[in-house]
Parts: sequence; structure tokens; C-alpha cells
Amino acid sequence: MIVNVLIPDYNFLSSFMKHQIPFRIVVSEPLADVVMAVQIGRDDLLSPIKVRQSELRFEFDVDVNLDGDVPNFLGKFAQGPKHSRFVYLSSGRYARQADTCWARRAKLPLTMITREQIRKVLNKPGSCLETVVPGIGSDGGPTCASVKDIEWKAVEK
Repeated sequence: MIVNVLIPDYNFLSSFMKHQIPFRIVVSEPLADVVMAVQIGRDDLLSPIKVRQSELRFEFDVDVNLDGDVPNFLGKFAQGPKHSRFVYLSSGRYARQADTCWARRAKLPLTMITREQIRKVLNKPGSCLETVVPGIGSDGGPTCASVKDIEWKAVEK
């Protein structure tokens, strides 16, 4: 007698689940004496985990739901409407620094992150999605507005 056994395709099933993805933002050459933080929800802030003169590093997790036509980023770090989510990088007064003339936020879009990049992170423990952004904008102040040409990469932590 032949018995057919169905083995579930976990890669297929994982497409229809919510996952927590580690993220890292590296701010290169931040403006001296200007505080930067990642916005959490409407009112909270995440301070950098590593502060050097040449860079700031932020690490956090973002939930992502893969059961739609594009990844849907969710949770307290994902800002904006479903099809144009982003992470806010706040500086100066928006980062609760009272003694500065700067009050800026930069939008780091999540829309170009692909399912393949997410799967790479899910399949390789200890990896994350990372982007490097300049700390200083074209006007000499902290980077702000929608950051163009941002690139997210799946990297090892």
C-alpha cells in the first residue's frame, strides 16, 4: 500500500505571516552637537546605541506582514500610510534637544525593501536590514525631508 504524505512548504506559509525584522540605521558624519534619534510612534524616541564622531547607529525591530502584494511594515517604528511607510530620523528639537536652532526630521522610506531582502534576513539569524544615511544635508544642517537614493541591504550584524 502506498501512502502519500503531504509535507508543508514552510517557505510558502511564511509568506502569510507577520515577522519581526531587525533594522539598523547608520548615520554617517553627523553634525557635531546636534542630537539625533529615531521616532517611536507619535511621541517617543530611540537614542543611538553607538555614538562616534564619524557615525551614529540605531538598532530596532520592525514588524512586517507579507500576505499582501507588497510587504506591509507595521509597529511603532513604521510611520505613514501602508503603501508609503518610512522611518523618521529626528534631529535637534525634534530629538528633544532644547539648546539648538535645529528642528528637523528625515523620512527614510521602506517602500523599496523587497520580499527577497526580508527572506534573506529571516533565513540568516544574526542579520538585519541596514541603510547608511548622511548626517548632514545639502544646506549644511542635519539631514532632513525625504532622503533620496536610500538603499536598504540585508547584512550581518
